[in-house]
Amino acid sequence: MSVATKVKNIVPLLDRVLVQRIKPEQKTSTGIYIPEKAQEAPNQGHVIAVGKGSLNKEGKHIPTQVAVGDKIILPPYGGTPVKVSHEEYLLFRDSEILAKVAE
Repeated sequence: MSVATKVKNIVPLLDRVLVQRIKPEQKTSTGIYIPEKAQEAPNQGHVIAVGKGSLNKEGKHIPTQVAVGDKIILPPYGGTPVKVSHEEYLLFRDSEILAKVAE
């Protein structure tokens, strides 16, 4: 079952973006397992769903700057956790996302 199928019931509003953090490496390139407490907190994620954007003071639509499937850099803290089928996702405002990763 794909990620999109699991979270199709969650539709972010306005300028909110639903993100799944990239899981940290659990073992080194030589095969040694890294304890969970020693793993680095991931600061990258994949965009799962986006809202339609926000409105400015004149009522004009401002679209979000990211799209579904984008790889992004996130702040170390923040976001509203959302749990769906034992998977954790985060809701961020578009303005809180630090950057897109070009691939």
